[in-house]
Amino acid sequence: MRKTGFLYDERYLLHDTGPYHPEMPERLQAIYKGVEAGGLLEHVVHFKAARADLKWIEAVHDKHYIHRFEELCYAGKKVFDFPDNQMCMDTYETALLAVGGVLDAADRVMSGDLNNAFCAVRPPGHHAEVAQAMGFCYFNNIAICARYLQKKYQLGRVGIVDFDVHHGNGTQHIFEKDPSVYYYSIHEHPSFAYPGTGREFETGSGDGYGFTKNSPVLPSQSDEEYHRLIERDLFPAFEKFNPEFILVSAGFDAHKDDEMAHMELSTECFSWMMQRLMEMADHYCDGRLISVLEGGYCLERLPELARNHLAILLDLPQ
Repeated sequence: MRKTGFLYDERYLLHDTGPYHPEMPERLQAIYKGVEAGGLLEHVVHFKAARADLKWIEAVHDKHYIHRFEELCYAGKKVFDFPDNQMCMDTYETALLAVGGVLDAADRVMSGDLNNAFCAVRPPGHHAEVAQAMGFCYFNNIAICARYLQKKYQLGRVGIVDFDVHHGNGTQHIFEKDPSVYYYSIHEHPSFAYPGTGREFETGSGDGYGFTKNSPVLPSQSDEEYHRLIERDLFPAFEKFNPEFILVSAGFDAHKDDEMAHMELSTECFSWMMQRLMEMADHYCDGRLISVLEGGYCLERLPELARNHLAILLDLPQ
């Protein structure tokens, strides 16, 4: 059994997105319920969040953007730039706790206290750009963690895998010119899939050319197409890149029962993806892997998806 961290903090529930918003606090409660009912709490290292030092957020996000987010939040504004980005007076602080919890997980893995971790955080992050909140996201948790690993631990190559059904435009935007971070995303495109980015010809630019890889998937595809594209695109990319740490933007919204997109993945496909990612982590970076929650909005499926996700990290039978 591996030493697996599970970041869950009830303060993440304080981020109130208002009625009828899909990114609701009940998502985390469903995840915790699944982990608890699966008998996994006794096996994981459960830890709570610490507030992030602003200098790490400023390593990714524009200072003026951070200040504007803080100012509008504490002024009681309910929307930040776009109608999708609903917030309350606790949102800024909760976003700091989300980043801080992920960075704490990174410290624990780098010190050897943990082999890997699953960070059940909110708000999510992969749509947040350098100076723009988008798609329920304010701070890009996964991108900040990548920069943190590089700056604090001098890692030269960080691999990011994003299997949320929506393209992580923010993460790609942040690293598109950077050859030290490889960003891979498999997501729905085209149709009505948000945000409309992530096409195959988007492969990075400048020094980062060739270090971005997108596998767009047509609507209504199922497990076999994900298997095919991941084997075709991700496996050879990481074999060449040889990451020293793998970060996973874990969105569960490509599930066939999730109404936020038009994909037909089974629960078993998410397990297959995580098993392959753990194999890559064991092969390339001594098992060092952190997954961070992004999307996933079907409250009936989140318990089983989270339970299986953690069981794979622990190396336990599902």
